[in-house]
Amino acid sequence: MKKILVCCNSGVSTSLLVAKMKQEAEDRGLDVDIEAKPLADAVGLLAGADAVLLSPQIGFAQGSIQEVSDVPLAVIEPDVYARADVGAILDSAEALLNA
Repeated sequence: MKKILVCCNSGVSTSLLVAKMKQEAEDRGLDVDIEAKPLADAVGLLAGADAVLLSPQIGFAQGSIQEVSDVPLAVIEPDVYARADVGAILDSAEALLNA
């Protein structure tokens, strides 16, 4: 099972998004564990993640995270995040997992 970590400022709004992502992943038959965490907690969880997605609000942290970890990482596009387009977000996560 692959682990996808989705990070935002506090983890609250992303928790709702992750619930929808889990359903989409189940519908696609993907063997993934998706978890939402605030950025402050994410650094300690990088080693256990196979892919990390950052909400647009914390995209500024991408470089800092890449300095301390080689886990595949991407920032969710603002319009995709705003629409809660879980299909597109899961596509991004799959691309990271398959990179």
